[in-house]
Amino acid sequence: MKLYFAPGACSLSPHIVLREAGIDAELEQVDLRTKKTKNGTDYTLINPKGQVPTLVLDNGQVLTEGPAIVQYLADQKPDSGLAPHSGTFERYRLQEWLNFICSEVHKTFGALFQPTTPEDYKPIAKDTLARRFAYVDQQLSRGGPYLMGSQFTVADAYMCVMCTWAGFMKIDLVQWPNVKTYAERLSQRPKIQEALREEGLAK
Repeated sequence: MKLYFAPGACSLSPHIVLREAGIDAELEQVDLRTKKTKNGTDYTLINPKGQVPTLVLDNGQVLTEGPAIVQYLADQKPDSGLAPHSGTFERYRLQEWLNFICSEVHKTFGALFQPTTPEDYKPIAKDTLARRFAYVDQQLSRGGPYLMGSQFTVADAYMCVMCTWAGFMKIDLVQWPNVKTYAERLSQRPKIQEALREEGLAK
């Protein structure tokens, strides 16, 4: 199994999940600007979308899109608790969170990372993100230490990346106390620390 990633990109989410699940996998870094892997391969031959993450299985099957990949990985280690069992209502709750993070948070951050985004649009994107983080803050105030309650799941791995991106964009999480505490809690997880160090995002 091989995970194609770019340091600090959304591929950090499945990278975290691999480590949390205890799954051995090869990591291959991708330059998203040149669309080349670290060994010089044309990445678009592996994933024509030219985006990360991409997971290549030992049987040659290729899986793209972070929410799909993290659920696949969690299902390889069902006892890890990283995803509720398929067919349960809680699994749909997990998918609800993954879809929210993907469509409402991740995509909004995308405008801030894109150099061609007009400057006058960036405050609008940040206002949208503020509302999304406020929602997460509200939800965290009602339940356990993680998005799904007491259990760390793949949704938390994805949200961890969003909290990391907030730091990149100088968005101070202090305005959402529950999110700030949550992000600090995530950052202390040993497997998350390992993934961050591997990608050069922490010492």
